[in-house]
Amino acid sequence: MITLADARRVIAAAEKKAEEIGQPMNIAVADSGGNLVAHVRMDKAWMGSIDISIKKAWTARAFDIETKTLAEFSQSGGQFFGIHSRTAGR
Repeated sequence: MITLADARRVIAAAEKKAEEIGQPMNIAVADSGGNLVAHVRMDKAWMGSIDISIKKAWTARAFDIETKTLAEFSQSGGQFFGIHSRTAGR
């Protein structure tokens, strides 16, 4: 189980990394059931990425895979390429 306090720690770490690389981000944290626990949109992060970040958190949980690995596998030719068309847009 991930608590709101846990989610806030994850968000704080992700915000720190985003600041280090100079890329504002939308950050979503899902629980073990894929339910959204917390989401933040950093200043100047793309509005279009809000929905993407939430669905990416759900997909990562659904396949029990880190989002970094999910991103790698979602590239053309990867095993998750086009996954959005098979997961009802998630």
